[in-house]
Formats: sequence, C-alpha cells, structure tokens
Amino acid sequence: MEERTFFESGDVKVTNARFISGGQTFAMNNVTSVKPFEQKPSRVGGILLLGFGLIVMVSSFFVGLVIAGLAAYFLYQQKTIYQILLATSAGETKALVTHERDYLDSVITALNDAIIYRG
Repeated sequence: MEERTFFESGDVKVTNARFISGGQTFAMNNVTSVKPFEQKPSRVGGILLLGFGLIVMVSSFFVGLVIAGLAAYFLYQQKTIYQILLATSAGETKALVTHERDYLDSVITALNDAIIYRG
C-alpha cells in the first residue's frame, strides 16, 4: 500500500504509516488512540503581584504602577499549552506540544484520518 500524507507543516508530518513530530517518529500501526490535552498556566503569582502593585500605588504611585504593569505583562504573556497524547501498546506518549489550538486540532484530525485509513 502506498504511503498517503494527511498533514504536513514544518517538522510535523502525518501519513498512514507514520507520525513525525519534533524529531520523533511514531509508527501509526502502534497508535491505538489520540487525545488532546490542555494545560492552563497558573496565574496565581501574577494576580498576587498585580494586587501588591495596586497596594503599593497608594503610597508610591510610580513604583506601584511599574509593579502592576510588570504583573499585567506577565499575565498577558502566559499562554495555554496544548499537547497531543498518543496511546500505544507501550503506554501514553506526549507527541506534540504547541500554543496554537487550531494547529493542534488539524494534527489530531489528520491522525484520526490516518488511523481510520489504515483500517
């Protein structure tokens, strides 16, 4: 059977025979299931720092503004991490990590199509 490509972007490629991601190659005949995993960042530290900055603003406006600004920037920079978990006979493996939900969904769709295609 000829190898059919379902998805290819950068260093990620999904075919009916293999899944290549970040220098790792997974044989599709060993993959039993694919599932997404979402890891939201902890925002507790940034919120506490923001609160501290607002309190400091009462006595020293400029210093408090700088602290609050840094806390707001820190909170803004935190992004959700999306991962693909592959279940194989050897267990579950983290196969792909990204900050883009749409990209993750595209790869998962391609992996599911490859599993269905192989029968």
